[in-house]
Amino acid sequence: MKIIVTDTPGQAFQPAADMIAEEIRGFGAPVLGLATGRTMESIYQLLVQQHDAGTLDFSGTTSFNLDEYVGLPPTDPNSYSHYMQEHLFSHVNMPAGQGHVPNGVAVDLEAECARYEAAIRAAGGLGLQLLGIGETGHIGFNEPPSAFDSRTRVVHLDDVTRRQNSGMFGDDPERVPERALTMGVGTILEARRLLLVAVGEGKAAIVDEALNGPINEAVSATAIRLHDDVTVILDEAAARIWRCHQG
Repeated sequence: MKIIVTDTPGQAFQPAADMIAEEIRGFGAPVLGLATGRTMESIYQLLVQQHDAGTLDFSGTTSFNLDEYVGLPPTDPNSYSHYMQEHLFSHVNMPAGQGHVPNGVAVDLEAECARYEAAIRAAGGLGLQLLGIGETGHIGFNEPPSAFDSRTRVVHLDDVTRRQNSGMFGDDPERVPERALTMGVGTILEARRLLLVAVGEGKAAIVDEALNGPINEAVSATAIRLHDDVTVILDEAAARIWRCHQG
């Protein structure tokens, strides 16, 4: 595992964007696993800047997002499908239909999960998977406990997660959907490379648990330590407790 610690959050976003750009340039038909959240907005902005400068071509790229809320159509401003359009897809030359997000309003959610897994396989599997980490230690929406061999499925969101995500819902956790579709931990671990990015003091405790605590299904982020090719990028605030435990 490679761990990069930067002085500021802004400095953490650039190497993350550079890794993703390297993945896109290095493969004729790259397959990215993408994530959402405020941290990712800054990373996507940097990728869009490279695209606008003519140095990054998305035309051969396929992507699969980690998760989506159940019950929110793609047009809903709080859906992750809308998020990806707003922050990345509408700004780059990735052809329509190559940016995949789970369908949270599918009539048969179990069938949608199976379809999503099949689509990832048909694309040749995930190359670089971008990850954040939630306060419950989840990657994707793999709330505790999540089996390390789990696949894309319907999950119930922890109250902690709904509170954490309530900022997009008028700061009302009750408005945050109770369920989501998420790639499973097993799906994530099959990616060729993992890139986890976390910034801010609020992530310090869970980052330390993910990197130093017991590897267990109660903290799905600990599973990244089972992967052969992982990069973790933190700012000083997010790395504070982890650094203390490094002696």
